[in-house]
Parts: sequence; structure tokens; C-alpha cells
Amino acid sequence: MTDRPANGATPWGAWLSDDPELAKLLDEEATRQRTTLQLIASENFTSPAVLAATGSILTNKYAEGYPGRRYYGGNQVIDEVEDLARQRATALFGADHANVQPHAGAVANLAVYQALLEPGDTVLAMRLDQGGHLTHGSPASITSKVWRFVSYGLTPASDDPRHPGEVIDFDQVADVARRERPKLIVAGATAYARQIEAEPFRQIADEVGARLMFDLAHPAGLVAGGAHPNPVPFADVVTFTTHKTLRGPRGGAIVCRAELAKQIDSAVFPGLQGGPLEHVVAAKAVAFAEAARPEFRDYAARVVTNARALATGLAAEGFRLVSGGTDNHLVLVDLRPFDPELTGKVAQEVLDRAGITLNRNTIPDDPRSAFVTSGLRLGTAAETTAGMGEADMGEVARLIGHALRQRDDDAELARVRAEVAALCAEHPPYPSLDAAGRS
Repeated sequence: MTDRPANGATPWGAWLSDDPELAKLLDEEATRQRTTLQLIASENFTSPAVLAATGSILTNKYAEGYPGRRYYGGNQVIDEVEDLARQRATALFGADHANVQPHAGAVANLAVYQALLEPGDTVLAMRLDQGGHLTHGSPASITSKVWRFVSYGLTPASDDPRHPGEVIDFDQVADVARRERPKLIVAGATAYARQIEAEPFRQIADEVGARLMFDLAHPAGLVAGGAHPNPVPFADVVTFTTHKTLRGPRGGAIVCRAELAKQIDSAVFPGLQGGPLEHVVAAKAVAFAEAARPEFRDYAARVVTNARALATGLAAEGFRLVSGGTDNHLVLVDLRPFDPELTGKVAQEVLDRAGITLNRNTIPDDPRSAFVTSGLRLGTAAETTAGMGEADMGEVARLIGHALRQRDDDAELARVRAEVAALCAEHPPYPSLDAAGRS
């Protein structure tokens, strides 16, 4: 871990000392993550323990099937690893059963659809341009080609600061459900800054005889840390990713009621996947254990506090906050009040030059395309892991505003990038590893 090539700036490339081309790229990415702001809402910095498990010897083992029911020999240890991950996941979320094999959140969602639906069945989910996900029935996704998706959206925006609107319209959810009689209702979003209560969805699902799936991809870590309501008691199935607020390796997982365990497991394997990535499963087990510790509750609370501070700072810079603020880890902003001519695409590219990484995003009823957009999505999970606090979030908002106002001035953008680098130097994501590389 501490040995490195003589020209390496970090220890990361030392792991590939026999492949200098890739080692150089690994070092460059480590430098990018260490010296620029990571504000993408679906990213985080994993612990060294998660990194170690992800890069472990378990990558060598083929393990099609499930513990006790493998199609290959030599899986005695692998079975214990996967069982440990399943036990930790069910304990963390209070679920009956867990499947920790999905390679991604999209795979987890597809597995649930395959398990609970027949081709052509009707599914009710949030519209993509209102904050939903591609796998919630977008025309660009295979989900819309196999199943019939109908959608719900948000309440209209309002000028009333007490009730700014742009929250889930449960009257609309109920009306569409009664009219369309879906077999499955999907709760959850990918660009929604408020808490999502599962109980109203459960009531509507029960009324129309539908199953309820909750896509917890974004706030899974906030649920684990007690900073977001847990949908598990209300949903038939909950899917989530392990690499966002949960701070684990890249991957997905599913928890469900006991009576659905066999259907869910069969849909994942052999329905959608072959051999599981058991090194990633081990890293998921590490992340579940870390999320069960008391200090993770403090972390989850700080993520939300930081998001609110960032939102306040951005509002002061002239950006409009979609839904008027945030209750979770992300902030969705409308750029038009700040500058009617500024698109999300241009803003993302300008901020990249200034050392600030985030993503363009559509806003509700966006007049621009999903490739151009009128909004930006920002998240605080990664930089909270790095140790930033509320005051830092105010500074981040100031830097964003300044960079976008001066977007045609290369010298000003260079100055912002230098300020960003100085701020990041105070909060390195991997201080012990980086220090080892520079010693």
C-alpha cells in the first residue's frame, strides 16, 4: 500500500506497478478526487476497508447460485461471506430477506419487475422529468418495452414560501392508480430533494390491490443512519444501491418480505445474472457493518445538515431551489432565475473547469431537453465523508455562483479552481493513504 513508483504522486498507482500506463491514470484520478469538489449526488468516498474487500482475492472465485446451492465447488468460504452480507443487510434495514448479488441498482429494479410482473403488466411510477429514474419506465429503458408504465408527478411550483410545491402529488398518485389499476406501484426517485413517506403509497397500493416497491437507491444510507424514514415496514420489496449515501462499493441489493424471497432470488439468478461478484459482495458486507455503527448516524445527520446549508448558500447566490429546499442529501436547482440563458450543460462544463464536479439535471416541466437541461443536481454525501461542514458548504455555494458569473473569464475560473484545491486540501478523503504516498 505504501510502495509506489518513483514518479507517482499517490500510492494508488503502486498497485499496478507493472502497468505504468494504467498506474498513471489511477494516480491522475486519485489526484482529481483529492483536489476537486465531488458534488455528484450518487457518489461517495468508500472506506479503505471497502476498497480492500473490493480488490480482494475473492474476485478469483466463481459462485453461481446462492449459499448452500452453488453450481461450482469450493464455495465454502464464499457461502459464509455472502451469508454475512445478507444477515447484515436484513439487520440494518429490519427486513426478512436480502439479496446482495445485483451488480447495480438498475439490475435490482429489473429483478423485482421480473419477479412480480408478467410482460405487459401495468406499473405506476414517477415520471423521469419529475425526478424518477430511467428504470421507472423511461422510453429509453428496456423497462418500458416489457411492461406498461403509467406515471405520476409533482404538485405545481408555488410562490408561497410556506408551500413551494414540487412535491409528490399523492392525489394524482391515487387518481392514476384507481384509473389504471397497476399491478405494481414504484416509490422512490433519483432527483427529489424531499423525504418520501412510504405509508401513503402503501395505502394507495392496498386500495387498488397492487404490490409496492420502494427504490431507495439514493437515501439508503440516510435510512441506515436514521436521517430518513425507513420504507421497509410498508413496502413489499425495497431496492437500493450501496455506493451512494450508504458509502459502500458500486452495486445493488434487494430486501423483501419472506414470502417473496424465492421469487426475488430466482429473478436475480438465473433470471438476470450469472456468477455474482463475490469480492463486491464482501465489500457490501463491510459497508453494512460500517453503517450499523453509531458514528454512521452522526454522518447521516451531517449529510442532511450540509445539504441544507448548501441549499441556503445557493439560494443566496440567486439560484431557485426546486421544492424550496431539501430534506436529504441532494439539492436540485433551477438555473433560470440566476441566468435565463445559462443551461445545465454549460454550467456543468464550466464548473468542471473550476474544479467543481456535479451533474446537469432536468427540473420539473423543464423546457429544455435532458441533454441540455435547465437545472443542476448537487449532493453532499462525498464531501461530508471528507469532513466538510456547514461553513464549507456556504463557501462552496459562493464559489459556484462566482464561477458561473465569470464563466467566460479563464483567469477567474483558474482562481476559483485554486480556491477549490485549497479547500479540498483541508479535507482530504484518504489522508492516511495519501500521506503514505507522499512520504
